[in-house]
This record gives sequence, structure tokens and C-alpha cells, in this order.
Amino acid sequence: MESAVSKHMRANGRCRHITLIDPGKQDLDTAAKRAMSAVQAGSECIFIGGSTNTSNDVVHATCEAIKEAFELRKFAASQDLDSNEDEWNVPVILFPGGGHALSPAADGILFMMLMNSKDRKFLVGEQVIGAPFIEKFGIDTLPAGYVVCAPGGEVGRVGNVDLIEKDDAALVRNYALTAKMYGFQYLYLEAGSGASYQVNPELIKAAKSVEGLTIIVGGGIKESSQAALAKQGGADWIVTGTLTEEIEDYVKLESTLKEIISELN
Repeated sequence: MESAVSKHMRANGRCRHITLIDPGKQDLDTAAKRAMSAVQAGSECIFIGGSTNTSNDVVHATCEAIKEAFELRKFAASQDLDSNEDEWNVPVILFPGGGHALSPAADGILFMMLMNSKDRKFLVGEQVIGAPFIEKFGIDTLPAGYVVCAPGGEVGRVGNVDLIEKDDAALVRNYALTAKMYGFQYLYLEAGSGASYQVNPELIKAAKSVEGLTIIVGGGIKESSQAALAKQGGADWIVTGTLTEEIEDYVKLESTLKEIISELN
């Protein structure tokens, strides 16, 4: 039977928004408040992860803080006839930097292969380290191919990636086909955190042409016009992360995310 997390995350015919929270770049209170601002803006999923050297303890504490904040808001909404408590049924999903960055408090994990890495560790090594802990925790796995496109940023460097250039749509389609044949349900096209330019919409179209995959796109998206381009390319989910870290005022963060998310509806 398909899990609630998997059902929520699979493509449903409309483009939706994910907020990425990097536990290594803010304290617990800030992480929780940013996550709440994102949900109030219309974000429908929270990813936890990013940095490669963040410990299990920090990742777990961040997941717990966000989940507890959502539960409190859900309870408050249940006591208010004008509020919708279902608004806070938003999955918190691990986007791990490696086999060490895990938490049993998460609703699920994007279980990824960095498909265009030249390092075995990112193809299967970190996954082998993490698998027994994921089994022990009993959290849902979302099998995903992870493909880094130029400019690539830090993930491209750390992951020893053979970057996909912005005009190489045929190669992206081949990666999408490979992901499908492996049985992956998701393909994540990543330009890199804080990238100077986003994934070319033509690359998204090439990936989307392979039926049966949910396409996630992130990196370099900070404005509504950029979100609109990714949507036009065929993205099922759009991820913003650096944007969330750069805006310290929670009201401004919510309004900025609302503007972006409005382009997806």
C-alpha cells in the first residue's frame, strides 16, 4: 500500500513548492519559524538537509522542532472555526548530505543516488551506510535519481560531479530513462545551492518526457519569474532554500514565498 508521504509527493498534475531548511545554517527556533512562514505562504513540503557535515543530532533536533511547531499550529487551528488544521499536514522529509544526516522524527527521506557523480561513495556508498538506520527508524523512502546541472555549486564540487551542461537535453533524458529503469520514482534536477542561474527549462522538458517520474527542480530560483520558467518546463515540485536563509524577517519571507508560489498555482 502506498504511504501517505509517497501519495503526497508523487506528481498530481500541478506544480508545487518545497522549502529546504539547512539545519547547519540556523538554530532550532529560527528553523521552526521559517518552516511555519513557508507553510503559511503555501509551501507543501519541507526538506531538511543540505550541508554535508551536519551531525545526526542537529538534523534530528531540527526535524523535531519543526514537527512540534506544526503540531502546535494544527492544534490551534482545530480550536478555531475559521482555520484549517489540514494546512499543517505538511511532510518533513530528509534531504540528506550523507548516511550520517538522519532522523527518526522525519516523515520520510529522499533516498538518492547522485547519478552523475564520479565517486562511488555518492552512487551507493553513503546509501549503504544509511540504509540500516532508515530501516530501524521505519521512515518512508522516496527513491530518487539526483542529477546536478551546471553551474553545480558546492554540491557539484563535493559530489565530484560530471556536470550536465544547459544545452544537453538528450543526456538528461537518458538519465531520466535510467532512473525509471532503476525503479526510481523521482528525478531531482539540481543547479546547486545559490546557483547563478537555474536549471534550463529545456532540460526539465527532456526529463519530463519520460513518463512515470515526479520531477523536482532546485537551485538558483529566487524570483517568481524563475519559478514560472521551471513550471513551464514541466517541474512537479520546485525547491527554494538559499532564499529562505537570506531573508531574516519572517513576514517578508512569507510574502516573498507567496509571490513565488502564486506563479505555480
